[in-house]
Amino acid sequence: MRLVQKLLVWGCVYAVLSTFVASSLLVSDQNSTDEARNSTQLLPRRALQQYSFPGIPLLALLNPSLRAAFVALQAWKAAITSDPNGITASWFGFDVCKYKGVFCAPPPDKSCDLVVAGIDLNHAYIGGTLPEKLGLLNYLALFHINTNRFTGTLPNSISSWQLLYELDVSNNLFSGTFPIVALSLPNLAYLDVRFNNFNGGLPDELFTKTLDAIFVNDNQFMGNIPQTLGDSPASVVVFARNKFSGGIPDSISKMGLTLNEIIFLGNNLEGCIPPKVGELTQLTVFDVSFNMLSGELPSSIAAMLSLEELNVAYNLLSGAIPSDICALPHLENFTASFNFFSSEADNCPALPSRGVSFDDRQNCLPGRPQQRTSAECSAFFQSEQVCPVARPPPIYPPYGYMSSPPYTYPTNIPSHNYSPPSKENETTPYEEDPSPPGSYSAPSP
Repeated sequence: MRLVQKLLVWGCVYAVLSTFVASSLLVSDQNSTDEARNSTQLLPRRALQQYSFPGIPLLALLNPSLRAAFVALQAWKAAITSDPNGITASWFGFDVCKYKGVFCAPPPDKSCDLVVAGIDLNHAYIGGTLPEKLGLLNYLALFHINTNRFTGTLPNSISSWQLLYELDVSNNLFSGTFPIVALSLPNLAYLDVRFNNFNGGLPDELFTKTLDAIFVNDNQFMGNIPQTLGDSPASVVVFARNKFSGGIPDSISKMGLTLNEIIFLGNNLEGCIPPKVGELTQLTVFDVSFNMLSGELPSSIAAMLSLEELNVAYNLLSGAIPSDICALPHLENFTASFNFFSSEADNCPALPSRGVSFDDRQNCLPGRPQQRTSAECSAFFQSEQVCPVARPPPIYPPYGYMSSPPYTYPTNIPSHNYSPPSKENETTPYEEDPSPPGSYSAPSP
């Protein structure tokens, strides 16, 4: 389905949401008209003649929303420093609906024929910044700019995007603290800021919004994961490869009705896996690998009857691997390697016989191949602490694992193949529409 067709289908969503923007349009129309008039004075005379008609004022040919869009997109084009594929070369003239990567559709309030409802510049490798005038695009439902080279931060003016449903700025060079302006968008369901250079902590409010998908992985975020995590209705949350410290919030058990996938891979998390984690009965992916978690594997995980992927590798876990976990009916991949487990149920090594990938290497399991040495296991058990209180992290904490003797860990953290399918079409990003809400994936950096 083409993006324009998709946006037409979403007209029913727009109709419900249109009351949020009706009042603001009365104010912005006059402003956008004035700005558009000023912008036309900067264009070459030949360009003006090409889009002029005898006896008809030039700006009268555009509805107020498209006038505002013209101003916004020309300001954005002026802020672009590199465009190797020549995408914005088509951003010429006043018919913004013909600009490559710009998609128009009828507005929800039927105030005019067309508005700019979607931006899709995925995989364009464009460099530059996002100007404040982008806030004039107040009918946007989709904003996808993943895999580019944009820098700076997200402008505060995008708080006017009251109808925005999907915001994907992943795989760019954005920096600074978490873009708090994204949390002012009342209808946002999909937030993707992964593969950037954002830093600092996550705001508590991130998990009190009605977001269905939250991707903050592969940045420089640090500090504790907020206890408000359990208040989130999200189905997918990915924290991977940051510098988060502290423990996994106990409140996570409150997400049992909605959460399908959660990934903590590659951080500095300590303490025990919360005992009530088994209340996440809808979970299909649970990945806490490459952290410093300790204690036993909670037996309550056996209640995750939908679980397909369980990865607890490269931690300090010990004790037994319960039989009921290895008997989960939908399990496809169970990785428990590089811990200090001392026993496992007989049905665990037999998992490959039923087509389940199972890895228990580098533990302290008698009779199993490729285990730690007895000296290494003995040293660990003599100093083992059961669920120690998480220590405050250093200013620049290690990347998700310990490296001091007698334990040795690899110095690289593998890239995780997130299970949700791709949103963008990698070969024709400007001809095919993004997939509908509910399908998520990590872009390739």
